Amino acid sequence: MTHVVTEACIKCKYTDCVDVCPVDCFKEGPNMLVIDPDECIDCAVCIPECPVEAIFAEEDVPSEQHSFIALNAELAKIWPTITDAKDPPEDVDQWKDVKSKLDKLER
Repeated sequence: MTHVVTEACIKCKYTDCVDVCPVDCFKEGPNMLVIDPDECIDCAVCIPECPVEAIFAEEDVPSEQHSFIALNAELAKIWPTITDAKDPPEDVDQWKDVKSKLDKLER
């Protein structure tokens, strides 16, 4: 199993999770992070670090977010690894409680 970053991360891109990951499995896109399923060791230390609760164990991904399992795998192949936390986007407060943001995903 692996962990999955879901829709809540879009336009928020908090990177608290990156600092605790022991295997550097996070990949950074323009406005969200994903987890490389081939690198994730299923340790779960990232889950409590996410302030918008965007990270789930694969088996716990909400049914309406299942497309993010494949999306993480797809984007992890093309986005670069991120190993150090960064400041979130300046407009994060505007987006952190917004639902249905898939149309805002930048590839």
